[in-house]
Formats: sequence, structure tokens, C-alpha cells
Amino acid sequence: MKTSLEVTAEPLPQDLAFLSGSLTAFNDADVGASGRTPLAVFVRDETGVIVAGISGYTAWGWLYVQWLWVDERLRGRRMAAGMLDAAERAAIARGCHGAWIDTFNPTAEKVYQRQGYQPFGTLPDFPIGRSRIFLQKKLLP
Repeated sequence: MKTSLEVTAEPLPQDLAFLSGSLTAFNDADVGASGRTPLAVFVRDETGVIVAGISGYTAWGWLYVQWLWVDERLRGRRMAAGMLDAAERAAIARGCHGAWIDTFNPTAEKVYQRQGYQPFGTLPDFPIGRSRIFLQKKLLP
């Protein structure tokens, strides 16, 4: 089989879909289906505009919080804590036993630790001058 290597900053959507599907099929055969299901929590103002939110997914018994954002006007009001609680309850209802999140923001790291998340890994200088911290939490039914 002859092959060629391609590097691109603009991958085609169908190529990414093929890659995702191929890896999913491999993982399903290797360790079983992930049961990956999106999970989002939103906070809206009185006009319906999103002012805070979480986006992530559950898979293989874990909740992964990919994005967590709170509008500056609402920071310091435990909005992140409330959203994490809601996401964790939903994950437990889906049968999850753990949750993980990552950040390079020192303030966010403290928020997550107050919520019971413990660091399990660090990437120094990601970005330069900061460290990306990976945190996990055991979820109890």
C-alpha cells in the first residue's frame, strides 16, 4: 500500500468525521462502547441570554467538563459551583463514578478544588508562564 502524509490547518469535515468514526470503532472493539453523551448546563438571564454554562460529555463512566464559563458580572457568586453540582448530579444519574476537568487559570483551579476536585497531572508552560492542571473527583451516588 502506497501512502502519503498530509498536514493541514483546514481539515475537511468529512475527513474529521471519518477519523472520529474509525477511532470510535477501534475503541469500541478494544474496551467496549463509551456511551458518549453530551452534557450541558446553562444559566440564562431574564431575556434568555446565556450568562454562564458548562459543556462536556459523559463516557465510560466519567464526566468530562470541557468548557466552563461565567460572565464577569456573575463571578464570585458560586455560579460555577452550582453548575458543577448540576452536571455531576446528571452524570451520576447516567451511572458515572468520576469527573475530570482541566484549566490553566489559577482562580478556576481553586474553584474546582473547593468543589472537591483534586489535581492528578500538570503540563508546565501550557501556555508559557502557566501550567495546565488536570483535576478529578470521585462521584458518589
